[in-house]
Amino acid sequence: MSELVATRQAFGEALFDLMKENERVVALTADLGESLRLLDIREQMPERFFDVGVAEANMAGMAAGFALGGYVPFAGTFGVFMTRAFDHIRLQVGQNDLHAVLVGSHGGVSNALDGGSAHALEDIAYMRALPNMTIVYPADAAAMRLAVPAVAIAEGPVYLRLYREPTPQISSAFEIGKAYVVREGSDITLIGTGPHVAFALEAAEKLAAENIRAEVLSVQTIAPLNVETIVASAAKTGRVVTAEDHSINGGLGSAVAEALSEHHPVPLRRVGVRQFGESGKYAELIAKLGIDAEGIARAARELLNK
Repeated sequence: MSELVATRQAFGEALFDLMKENERVVALTADLGESLRLLDIREQMPERFFDVGVAEANMAGMAAGFALGGYVPFAGTFGVFMTRAFDHIRLQVGQNDLHAVLVGSHGGVSNALDGGSAHALEDIAYMRALPNMTIVYPADAAAMRLAVPAVAIAEGPVYLRLYREPTPQISSAFEIGKAYVVREGSDITLIGTGPHVAFALEAAEKLAAENIRAEVLSVQTIAPLNVETIVASAAKTGRVVTAEDHSINGGLGSAVAEALSEHHPVPLRRVGVRQFGESGKYAELIAKLGIDAEGIARAARELLNK
């Protein structure tokens, strides 16, 4: 692992590069151009930058219109505010199977000090309920730079989740629909998504000091889920812990639990948020919520000792 970089920063840079190459790509935002690092686009490509104001539903409708017109819209706001537009996303983007990239930034509690009203803890659950929504949550800046051009040429609606907090870089590979084994192990499987891939790797190091060999999977596409890779690892280790900055209901943990219950049931622990958000410093907040590296390691120990 190296320097800390926020995936929202990598997103803005990657989208700017993509828009220089592809004139069909347009950027929309609900008054959050600076937060999503879109200011270079606003300044240098104003004819393809649209700030709709605090009107997320309107933004979703405009994204649908751009998609119908042959453009590739990237429509971004905070993930917690994207759910305000869910009806429009469902009816206009989803049911028409339009290729629009909906960008939910400041995922989970990464917008820590702004408190519970700004924490996106249910956004993945909303999007997973739509049958044709691709859900992408890159592990680090390197993966985000690969994900942006990949989702631009994907089919149908896409939800791309960003993180506000700078997080470790693990030199991630990225391909839509593919999960990666980023650390081999035999005693337990730790499955992370987004920045929690790095936290899972840190937890594996803690467990290694206790002679516990944890396998770590990077799941950067939550839908469609790479069931085969997850089942193969679960069959190998016999126990699974999932880790995410999202409610334990409806996110990665739920997706993995559903897949394993149908294909290879094993003991499972879900590390995620079990309450509404609250204000606090990021490191202190994720420790309190039990979703930091120590929280993942603790869940693994409990499962192994059960």
